[in-house]
Amino acid sequence: MAQLTVIPVSGFPEVHPGDVLSDLIADRVQLADFDVVVVTQKVVSKAEGRLVDVDPDDPLSHKGVVEEEALRVLRRRGELVMTETRHGFVCANAGVDLSNVPRGQVTLLPIDPDRSARRIRDGLRARTGMQLAVVVSDTFGRTWRRGLTDVAIGVGGIAAVVDLRGTTDTFGRPLQVTEVCVADELAGAAELVRGKSAGVPVAVVRGVERGWFREGSVRGEVVRPYGEDLFR
Repeated sequence: MAQLTVIPVSGFPEVHPGDVLSDLIADRVQLADFDVVVVTQKVVSKAEGRLVDVDPDDPLSHKGVVEEEALRVLRRRGELVMTETRHGFVCANAGVDLSNVPRGQVTLLPIDPDRSARRIRDGLRARTGMQLAVVVSDTFGRTWRRGLTDVAIGVGGIAAVVDLRGTTDTFGRPLQVTEVCVADELAGAAELVRGKSAGVPVAVVRGVERGWFREGSVRGEVVRPYGEDLFR
């Protein structure tokens, strides 16, 4: 059984539009072949300029931005708005976030998180010459479950889902429906060493199964098509 090591990348500066995340990461951690670098959506959005000004004195001023970012609103309960984004994600407030940004601003989700992950991966490969992968993570709730966890919203260089159908369990029975969202598992593992307020937006997961390293896509592999969805 593989042993994983999860390494927080400390000393990260405040990120501004136009910053090259691959350079900021490579300057702060010694990477190894087949490392997976997990980067929070917040710094990706900042680097890509996905920031919008809102009224700092109006606690609801970001709601108009939520309506603009949502493909459709699924539920409303008080100030909570559950939405589907253009990426196919179901989440609160269309991913519009006021945390860890200056007062009077909100961040939006990256336009194409898979592309964002590939861009960071390509930059890291160019700097190091190593086989690496990148996961862009964000904090989501889960339907019918309390609590938050980090999930993958974009991947570059690694499978988002590993299909185990056709393999056998410990009793030799063939698995018929088992598809493992390894991208979400990597995002959740990285969050355990980053925390929410420690100023550590990047972590490295080392020891990942090398067979998982391939071109992947959260949108193409994880987001469930309408025809397979029992609840929308």
